[in-house]
Amino acid sequence: MSRIQHCFEQLQAAGGKALIPYVTAGDPNRELTVPLMHRMVAAGASLIELGVPFSDPMADGPVIQLACERALAHGTSLGDVLDMVAAFRREDQQTPVVLMGYLNPVEIMGYEPFARRAQAAGVDGVLIVDLPPEECDGVADVFRAHGLDLIFLLAPTTTDARMRKIAEVGSGYLYYVSLKGVTGAGNIDSTAVAARVRHIRTLTDLPLGVGFGIKNAGAAASVSRVADAVVVGSALINLIAAHPSESERILDQVGTLLAEMRTAMDAPV
Repeated sequence: MSRIQHCFEQLQAAGGKALIPYVTAGDPNRELTVPLMHRMVAAGASLIELGVPFSDPMADGPVIQLACERALAHGTSLGDVLDMVAAFRREDQQTPVVLMGYLNPVEIMGYEPFARRAQAAGVDGVLIVDLPPEECDGVADVFRAHGLDLIFLLAPTTTDARMRKIAEVGSGYLYYVSLKGVTGAGNIDSTAVAARVRHIRTLTDLPLGVGFGIKNAGAAASVSRVADAVVVGSALINLIAAHPSESERILDQVGTLLAEMRTAMDAPV
């Protein structure tokens, strides 16, 4: 059983929901990424999405675009990100780690070499924003052979036919993008999300995570009532961007926000 599947099954058995923070590897510097991953787990993260910096992150708004620019300015490569996961695994063998990014760096490394190195480092899944399900059959086979879940995004505009296709080739969980736009683009509409999640559940048994627009504990709690996981990214990146040279302050503020979200998500309804 994969770490991702085990994570969701444990949470379901306990009546809990997954809290999935996203941060960009190498932002604000390469040395802080692994300590930040550990701090997020200590604050209540169930699974970590670790962004692979890319020069043209088309699905992301200015907050994460700038995070990628800062990470690239420090020379953070895909190989560095895999080394960070390996370093994280020296102390944490339980928390699933998903790499989130774009196809170009993986293609340059090569699908097979990437999958082999990712498995060795302790990566559990990959979310490649610009890899469509219609073109991923060979790639999915390579990833599965190395124990990597291939995770896909669902949008408010995704048709039922396409959701069925995504559910067939995807594994681990599905990530529902709650807004028509890029990351950090607005505030989440919990009523609309609830209706959409109910519909998606009629098409797949995979766990459903919801992200984009979750900025505080109240929004996280609201989404957790209907989804299996809450994904938060831009709100954390904003804290990092506000004090890029103050590592301890970043660790404390990121930890505080996630702990508040975790408490709100776990509170009785």
